[in-house]
Amino acid sequence: MDIEKKEEQPLRSPVPTSAPSDPTRKLKRRRCIIICSSITAVILTIALVLLILGLTVFKAKKPVITVNSVALEDFDVSVNPIPIRVSLNLSLALGIAIKNPNKVSIKYRSSSATLRYRNKDVGDVPIPAGRLGSDDTENLNLTLTVFADRLVSDSEIYRDVLRGSLPFSTYTRIKAKVRVLFVHIRVTSTSTCDFDIDTQNRSVGNQTCHYKNKF
Repeated sequence: MDIEKKEEQPLRSPVPTSAPSDPTRKLKRRRCIIICSSITAVILTIALVLLILGLTVFKAKKPVITVNSVALEDFDVSVNPIPIRVSLNLSLALGIAIKNPNKVSIKYRSSSATLRYRNKDVGDVPIPAGRLGSDDTENLNLTLTVFADRLVSDSEIYRDVLRGSLPFSTYTRIKAKVRVLFVHIRVTSTSTCDFDIDTQNRSVGNQTCHYKNKF
């Protein structure tokens, strides 16, 4: 009896076919792109708004010092012919205003107002540190007194007393710190006022003031 023999065929692995794309994965990727784009757009918008505000509304401005008044509080002068000597007793009432033009508060350091005679410091008064709110103004009433010993050795004081007019000036300097958004900016403001004291009428005249601000 004949037995048919069948040839054994080797097992073949099925040919892999390309897996179909997963729509869920595509949807998640699209959502991620949309969310990231939205967050980036919001951050850029906020940064742009802050930049515009920093350059306009919240732009750092320098405090302004103005001298409202200079008046004689105490004045006495005399000349001794032998030996030649000038005796001077002088006190000035100085009224100044410090204005903060910023939309945020500022802090200013302790300083002083100086009295000068022909560019020489002959008296001063301290100005304590302080804080000014937005668009706020602080008025200070100061008293400047001459250090007489600083004038005795000045030969020009004799001529000015005999001429009847003493040239003086006040110098005030304020250093402040302004916070604009997240940045602190330091600013400096100064004021200088020149004036003459009439020794005959005991009055202040020819007053001229100059103001200067810088970052």
